[in-house]
Amino acid sequence: MKIKILLTIVLLLIIVIPAEAQCAMCRAVLESEEGGQAAKGINNGIVYLMIFPYVLVGGVGYAIYRSRKKAREKENA
Repeated sequence: MKIKILLTIVLLLIIVIPAEAQCAMCRAVLESEEGGQAAKGINNGIVYLMIFPYVLVGGVGYAIYRSRKKAREKENA
């Protein structure tokens, strides 16, 4: 079971799906610009900002998991 979980995590980290995320206002302003370099920069910034809530929730979830595992080990010992 641990191997399946580890393999799944590794695959999720390796597989990258390109994503573009812009609000309607940003898109309208950036589409009027020529070249599109600013639009790419804005897209990358938005995607990076979207990562942090998931990292934080994952960290809290892991901390809860670890504390419950320790409590369970103390109960059995």
